[in-house]
Amino acid sequence: MKLATITHEDLSEIGHLQPEGWPDIVTDFKFYLDADFCLHLKIEIGNRIVGIGAAIILGDSAWIAHIIVDKDFRKKGIGYSIVEALMSMLKGFSIRSYMLIATEMGKSLYEKAGFKVVTEYAYLKREVPWSDQTISGWVRACEAGYISDILELDRKISGEDRSLLLRNHLMGSKICIQDNRLAGFFVPDLGEGLIIADTKIAGIELMKSKYSVIDKAVLPAENEAGISFLEQNGFVKTPAKGTRMVLGKDVRWKPEGIFSRIGGNFG
Repeated sequence: MKLATITHEDLSEIGHLQPEGWPDIVTDFKFYLDADFCLHLKIEIGNRIVGIGAAIILGDSAWIAHIIVDKDFRKKGIGYSIVEALMSMLKGFSIRSYMLIATEMGKSLYEKAGFKVVTEYAYLKREVPWSDQTISGWVRACEAGYISDILELDRKISGEDRSLLLRNHLMGSKICIQDNRLAGFFVPDLGEGLIIADTKIAGIELMKSKYSVIDKAVLPAENEAGISFLEQNGFVKTPAKGTRMVLGKDVRWKPEGIFSRIGGNFG
């Protein structure tokens, strides 16, 4: 069993590890390889990649992501070995909070590594056609003058400095100006389409823009207003489960302000 960093040449070899229902993992790992704030590892047996994983460093917090093991090699400690190795690599950084979103299958592995449950996420899908809704004039295209406000609002809600993730996507985003201030933003081309807002009204107005064309949603269970809005508009909860977990000091986040997450790898 060989542990090593992933190379661009490996990208053509990891497609067989693609979990059903997940976004394309090759695209995600290309991002990890190209971003200097990400770590990545593979485990090989013979000439076959049987396990992969990544870590994303965001200031003093880090996300463990995409821990995937070939179905023919599970229950052999491969996933745990990748997590341990990534955590060891992260010791070289000033990390206070290690976070992840666990699938039902992976939860016990992370508990073994010392992670504690923070909350659950609600997974919803559309079962009734969307009814056209009027979107408030408060919602408009992002302007350069609002970039610093967006980054500050994201820090306030997420509890993290995610500027490295956000900056290259913000000029294609939508913002909600309520009472002459930035109350929310929607970044359609970042992961699943991030929506952050510090008022229910702003969050729902931005959700109207997203879910008129998107038929799946993932929100923290604490965002009752967002979940209720979706259920009133043709969405139903699915059996899928995602558990947010932390090792170390939890960040001071506000889950009720997340009206759509980035993804299972970034929260």
